[in-house]
Amino acid sequence: MADIHIRREGRAGRITLTRAKALNALSYDMCMSIDTALVDWADDDSVAIIVIDAEGQKAFCAGGDIAQMYETGRAGDFSYGRKFWADEYRMNARLAEYKKPVVSFLQGFVMGGGVGVGCHASHRIVCESSQIAMPECSIGLIPDVGGTYLLARAPGQLGAYLGLTGARMGAGDAIRAGFADLFVPEADWDSIKAALVATGSTDALNAGRQAPQGQLAAHQGVIDAAFGHRRLSDIVASLNKDGSDFAQRTAATLRRNSPLAMACALEMLRACSKHATIRDALAQEFRFTWRSMEHADFLEGIRAAIIDKDRTPHWRHDSIDAVRDADVAAMLAPLGPDELTFATSGKD
Repeated sequence: MADIHIRREGRAGRITLTRAKALNALSYDMCMSIDTALVDWADDDSVAIIVIDAEGQKAFCAGGDIAQMYETGRAGDFSYGRKFWADEYRMNARLAEYKKPVVSFLQGFVMGGGVGVGCHASHRIVCESSQIAMPECSIGLIPDVGGTYLLARAPGQLGAYLGLTGARMGAGDAIRAGFADLFVPEADWDSIKAALVATGSTDALNAGRQAPQGQLAAHQGVIDAAFGHRRLSDIVASLNKDGSDFAQRTAATLRRNSPLAMACALEMLRACSKHATIRDALAQEFRFTWRSMEHADFLEGIRAAIIDKDRTPHWRHDSIDAVRDADVAAMLAPLGPDELTFATSGKD
């Protein structure tokens, strides 16, 4: 496939995203190719390690390729999007639970679907250009692809801040928040990949260096004080009371994003305890995404941000205060026979 290069090299299974001109946006076929490779290599003793990387300098993967999802959804056909999400989430779970080391190299933008491919690896490498984010609430979606699993484990209320605002994390902040493990200058990546391929061992990753200082630690107090509240309106009130430039910028971001998506994301993070599994998180996310085109703001968010690019979405709720508990409960209710399930083959 032209969009992805999957092969065996030495002791490694190699997965390279090759849509550099499209910022390596993840298509359905790319998701399925990754999943098939992981299944094939699970019991292959000649493959000791998995290496995931991407071509281009701008992005490891800037998100999912949602053009067809938007087109079918606008036509009233929600089945394609639901199938995309279900199969993508199963691939995310397989990556997170994989029995062999998985090393991902995360340059440039790593957002949305890119987080699902790169940030569930066992060894996640960032560099000078890395910019990791979960910006889904700005397009009427919730942090998905297992994003709630990662966000719920960030220190203090950092996960709620990152999930609701979509703030970008450089290398230092990504490591602190639990989205990455190791900082390695990009100039050293080729030699490290060569060692991983030759040995099938992660020993070469001992070459990691001190990551650049992150930006978020200095704001942890404001984040914890504001995002510890259960209701969005109380979060915004706390930020307004604080009055700092950081608090005011954060409040302004929250006022722009989808109120329903943020309220649901906040509830999901509260429910995704540290004892929840990746499958628990993905199943909960699927309840929202299954309904997102028909009953939430996803299609309008895509229209405003990507199709018309007018940046003026007309959300279903005209303010944060307008979202009711019942609205959130309806979006996150069990799906009955449509609940997300996971394969249980011997290679899982």
